[in-house]
Amino acid sequence: MNFWTPVDYIIKLINPFLNPIFNMFDLKKIKTNRPAPAATNSFAQEAERKAEESWYFALSDTWVLIMRSLKHIFKNPDQLLAASVQPVMFMVLFGYVFGGAINTGSINYINFLVAGILVQMAAFGATTTSLSVATDLKRGIIDRFKSLPMLSSAVMTGHVVADLVRNLMSSFILIIVAFIMGFRPVASFTDWLLIIGILLLFTLALSWVSAIMGLLARSVEAVQWFGFFLVFPLTFASGAFVPTESMPYILRVFAQNQPVTHVIEAIRALMIGTPMGNHAWLSIVWCIGIIIVAVPVASYLFRNKSTQ
Repeated sequence: MNFWTPVDYIIKLINPFLNPIFNMFDLKKIKTNRPAPAATNSFAQEAERKAEESWYFALSDTWVLIMRSLKHIFKNPDQLLAASVQPVMFMVLFGYVFGGAINTGSINYINFLVAGILVQMAAFGATTTSLSVATDLKRGIIDRFKSLPMLSSAVMTGHVVADLVRNLMSSFILIIVAFIMGFRPVASFTDWLLIIGILLLFTLALSWVSAIMGLLARSVEAVQWFGFFLVFPLTFASGAFVPTESMPYILRVFAQNQPVTHVIEAIRALMIGTPMGNHAWLSIVWCIGIIIVAVPVASYLFRNKSTQ
């Protein structure tokens, strides 16, 4: 059986719905839904074939760039090691050094902490996208890609998806360490699937924001500072390490109404059974809103960016 047969069939089905999205990324293709009174059957079939081919090559370009970014991770395991060591250090530091001084009520502090460390790790891990983009710009690879007949958004998508995979592997390591330290969740299998979904959506949103930072920065060193100034206040001025009720009023208002806190509280509720409130749907709305804004902005900057 030809492997691409079901793929081509799926592309044919979703083509009318996804055309506007790929138009935003400058994919050049023939639109088969435009009126053509004088068109013959052979012309219509040819137009449909070319449209399907454009989807095939778009998916192929994206897949190749995803594999390129993943190979960078697996050929440089120090990237995965660095992404895993930092959250483990925070887990041990806050759990054993500061845990006894932080009042979380009837909730064990290790159980309280895991969701915050998990989201913090995802946030810092997502900034790797900006470093990858800035490195490609510095080396001139971006200009080479632009000279090729390929989907421009495939480059950005490759970096973003690779960071999703990296964060998943780092999350798995962190959860193992948390269990060793005494983490005891009450989440069901469905709850864990929801946790993974929310975490991936959050990482996807921040990765596209990080891609924008990588395109705006003038150097790789500047990217690191951009990521620090974005992620550090959002993760520490949140409900990651302490209950927001213990914060001063102004800081508490900010912490309780920013996206990182909603994501943390939604994951924490699924993990250990704390009240969910409106955190789940607010976290999803925040993430989708960020993606809707960040993706076209990153695409526009990429099309108009040249090597410094």
